[in-house]
Amino acid sequence: MGHRFSRRKPDGTEDLSPGRFSVSEEAPPHYSTYSTGSETAVSMETPTRRPSEVVNSRQDNRRPSIYSTMDAMPHLEFYANATATGRIRRSRPSLETLRKAVDDAESGSNTGDSGRGSVSALQESGNESKENGAGGKTAQPVRFGWVTGVMVRCMLNIWGVILFLRLSWITSQAGILLTWLIILMSVLVTSITALSVSAISTNGRVSSGGAYFMISRTLGPELGGPIGVVFSFANALACALNTVGFSETVRDLLIEYDSQIVDSINDVRIIGSITVTVLLLISLAGMEWESKTQILFFLVLMVSFINYFVGTLIPATPQKQSIGVFGYRSEIFLENLFPDWRGPEGDFFRMFAIFFPSAIGILAGANISGDLKEPEIAIPRGTLMAIFWTTVSYLAISSTVGACVLRDASGNMNDSLPLNFTEACEGLSCGLGWNFTECQQSGTCSFGLSNSFQVLIQVSGFGPLIYAGIFAATLSSALAFLVSAPKVFQCLCKDNIYPYIGFFAKGYGKNNEPLRAYLLCYIIAMCFILIAELNVIAPLISNFFLCSYALINFSCFHASITNSPGWRPSFRYFSPWTGLFGAVISVVLMFLLTWWAALIAFGLIIFLFGYVVYKKPEVNWGSSVQASTYNMALSYSVSLAGVEDHVKNYRPQCLVLTGPPTLRPALVDFVGSFTKNVSLMICGDILMNDCLCFMHKALVIFDLFFFFFFFFFLLSVCFCFFYLKASGLGKMKPNILVMGFKMNWQESSSKDVDNRKNTVNDQIKTVFQSKQGKKTIDVYWISDDGGLTLLVPYLLTRRKRWRRSKVRVFIIGEQQTMENDRKDMRRFEEMLAPFRLNEGQLDERTAQQQRTEFPWKVTDKEMDALRLKVSVCVFDLNVQLQYSPAQCFFLALTVGEENCPSSLYMSWLDTLSCGLHCPVLLIRGNQQNVMTFYCQ
Repeated sequence: MGHRFSRRKPDGTEDLSPGRFSVSEEAPPHYSTYSTGSETAVSMETPTRRPSEVVNSRQDNRRPSIYSTMDAMPHLEFYANATATGRIRRSRPSLETLRKAVDDAESGSNTGDSGRGSVSALQESGNESKENGAGGKTAQPVRFGWVTGVMVRCMLNIWGVILFLRLSWITSQAGILLTWLIILMSVLVTSITALSVSAISTNGRVSSGGAYFMISRTLGPELGGPIGVVFSFANALACALNTVGFSETVRDLLIEYDSQIVDSINDVRIIGSITVTVLLLISLAGMEWESKTQILFFLVLMVSFINYFVGTLIPATPQKQSIGVFGYRSEIFLENLFPDWRGPEGDFFRMFAIFFPSAIGILAGANISGDLKEPEIAIPRGTLMAIFWTTVSYLAISSTVGACVLRDASGNMNDSLPLNFTEACEGLSCGLGWNFTECQQSGTCSFGLSNSFQVLIQVSGFGPLIYAGIFAATLSSALAFLVSAPKVFQCLCKDNIYPYIGFFAKGYGKNNEPLRAYLLCYIIAMCFILIAELNVIAPLISNFFLCSYALINFSCFHASITNSPGWRPSFRYFSPWTGLFGAVISVVLMFLLTWWAALIAFGLIIFLFGYVVYKKPEVNWGSSVQASTYNMALSYSVSLAGVEDHVKNYRPQCLVLTGPPTLRPALVDFVGSFTKNVSLMICGDILMNDCLCFMHKALVIFDLFFFFFFFFFLLSVCFCFFYLKASGLGKMKPNILVMGFKMNWQESSSKDVDNRKNTVNDQIKTVFQSKQGKKTIDVYWISDDGGLTLLVPYLLTRRKRWRRSKVRVFIIGEQQTMENDRKDMRRFEEMLAPFRLNEGQLDERTAQQQRTEFPWKVTDKEMDALRLKVSVCVFDLNVQLQYSPAQCFFLALTVGEENCPSSLYMSWLDTLSCGLHCPVLLIRGNQQNVMTFYCQ
C-alpha cells in the first residue's frame, strides 16, 4: 500500500517557505483526493493571489496554520523494525521537529535561504533518497505469489517419496480404513499447525526464516533458538529421505534391467550422492532457477497422477492379473478394508511413523517467507489449499489401489485356474481365476500390495510416466528441503543466539542466498544418504518435525491467551485451544512413534534452551513470554491484595532514601543484600518545594512475579511520608523506611537541604559486596520492637557473602565501666551544647519566645529527662562496640518523643555510633510482630 502527498501550485503564486504552509484566514485551503491504481493522492489547492498580497499577508502578523507540512502521513515503513529487516528504517519527524517547524519557517521568510534549517534539510534528504532510488538501477530480488511460492511448493513437498513407494504398502498393512485414519490424523496435526502458522504470519510482516522466525518472535530466543537448530536439521534429514527414495527407484530399475553398479545398498549410496550434488548446483544457481525447476516437477506430477487414475479404469490384462492387478472389484475392496499386519513393522503407530513424513511439507512456503511478495496473504492461502488437495489425493490413491490390487500374487502366468479346476485353492484369488495359495503359504509371493513397492507403476496406464512422477515427487521435495534448511539456518545465524555459527549468516546475490549454509546442509544430507535405508530415516524426521509443530502450535496458543495488544492477526479461523491441542497431540505422537528419537529431540532442545537461558542474548522481540510475565504479575498482585497479612509471611519491603542511587552505593548494596530474591526495594529522592508533593517513577520493576532484586527509583518533591503509602502496588509497597546518617548534621541549618552536591560516588565495590568470612554480626537488642532488629540480620546471613557470619545478640547488662560512661556523657553534653536553650540564663518571656522560634533547641527539662536514658544505654555499648570483632552492628533505635528536639535526638544517635570501625545500622520496628516462635 503506497501513499503520496502532492501539492498543486496555480500559476502566479509565490513558493511557500519549506518548513510549513500557511493560508490566509479569508481563503482556506481546499483538499481533493484522487486514486491511481494502488496509490491514493491528496492534493491541496490554494486560491491565486498577487505577489503584493502575499507580501502584505506576511506582514499582517497573523497566526500561522496549526497544521505543518512536516507532519508525515501514515506509512507502513514507519512501523518497521530496522533490526528485524536488516535495513535503515524510515522515521517520522520528532515532536520537537514539528514544534519548531513554524518558527524555522518564519525565520526563513525573514532571512531568506538561511532560515531553511533542519526541517527543509530533512525534506531535501528524503527527496534526494527518492531521486537516487529512482535513478540508480539495482537488481531487484525475485518475489513469488501464493500459487507458485507457497501452494505449488507445499504440494510438491507433501507429495514425496512416501506417496509412490510406501502408500500402497501401508494400505496393505493397515487396510483402507486405518490408512484413512492415519492420513486424517496426520492431516489433523498439519492442519492445526497450518492454522497456527496462518495466525502468526498475519500478525505482522514475516521476514525470512520460516518456522524459526515465527516461533522466536512469538516465544522469544529461549525456545526460538533451539527450534531453529532442530528445524534446520530436520529439513536436511528430509532432503536425505527423498533423495534415498529417488535412489531406491533408480536402483530397482537397474535391477530390472540387470544393470546393477555394485550391490543394492551401495547403489543407493552412489546414486544418492550424485543426485544431491546436482540438486545443490541447482540451488546455488538461485531461487529463480529453483522455482522454474519446481514448476516443471509439478507438471510432471500432474501427468503421472492422470496416468495412474486412467490405469485403474483400463481392464486388466492376464499379465497384470498375474501380479495381482484386477481393476475395480468390490470383493478386493472389502478384503483390503481391514488390516493385515505382517512382519516386525506390522503395527499402527509404525505405519503412522512411516507415513507422517509425507505430510510434513506444509512449511515449505513459510520457510522462504523472505522471497514472497505478500507473506501475510500467501502463507495462509497457499498452505491451506496445498493441504486440502494433497489430502484428497492421498485418500483417493489409497482407496483406489485397495480396490484394484490383491495383497499377494506370484507373478506366474501358470497360476491361472481353468474353468473347471479341481486342485485345492484358498483365498480371494480363487474367485478371480488365479491360485496364489502356494506362494501365500510359503511367503514367497513377489507381487501384490504387501510385497511390492512398485504397485502404482503396475496399475498405471503407462508405467514410465509413474517413474517420472516418482522422480518429480522425490526430487522436488529434496530440492525444496535443500533450499528451506539453509534459509532457516541463515536467519538463526543472523540473530547471533549461538556462538561460532555467524559464518553461515552471510548471503550472496540479489536474493541474499546463503551459499555457505547450502554447503552445510549438503554435508548433513550426504551423511544420512549413506545410511541408505528409507525406513530408518523416516521416524527420525517425524519426531523432529512433530517437535517443530508442537512449538508452533504452542506459540499461537501462548500469544493468544496473553491478550497482548500486539497480538492481532488478520487470520480469524483459529482458536488458542486448537493450538494447545495441536501442541499436546504432537508431543504425544512423538513418544508413541519412536520414543528414543523423541528423547533425543527433547534432549537436544533442552540443552540448547539451557544455553540460551544461561547466555541471555541481547535481543528483544516483544515475545508472548514478556506479555505473559506482565499478566502473571498483574494477576498475582490483584490476588495478593485480598490475602490477609500473617506474621509468618512478613517481608521487609524498603523505601531507601538514596537520592540518585549512584550517590550512595553502600546503602543500596546493604538493602539489596537482604531484599534480593526476597522482597521489594525502592530507591527514592527528596526535593523540597513549598507547594508540590508528587512522585516520579524513573525506573521500572524488573520481575514482579519471581521476587528478584526489585529496584524502583522515585523522585519526591517535598519531605513527607506520604509516598510510603503512595508507592508500590497493592501489597507490594514499602513497609520500611531506610535512610543514611547525615555525618555533618551539626553544620546544617534547620531546613537545609543541599541538592548542589549530588555528585556520583565513584566507589565501585562496597563492604556489602565482598565476602565476610567467619566474622560476627552484633545485634544490640535494647528495646523490643516486634523483632525487626533480629529479622534483618538473619536475612543478611542467608546471603552467600554473609553465610559464614555468626549473629550475636546482646541485651542490657550491669554497669561496669563508670569512667568511660562519664567520658561519653561529657562528649554527649558538649555535642549538644550549641543546641541548648539555657533557660536558666533567660527570663520567662524570652525563654517562651525562644521555644516558639527555635523548636529544635533542647530545654533543661528535656535534657534532664534524656540524661538518665543516655547513661543507661551507653554504659555497656562503649566497651562492646569499641572492642568487638564484628563486621556489622545492629542497634535498636530508641523512639523519640513527640516533642523531642531534632538536635537532641541526633546527638543521641551520634553518641551511640561514633568512632566505630564497621557499618552501624540503627533499626526500629513499629511494635508489631514480624516474626513468631509458634507454628500457627
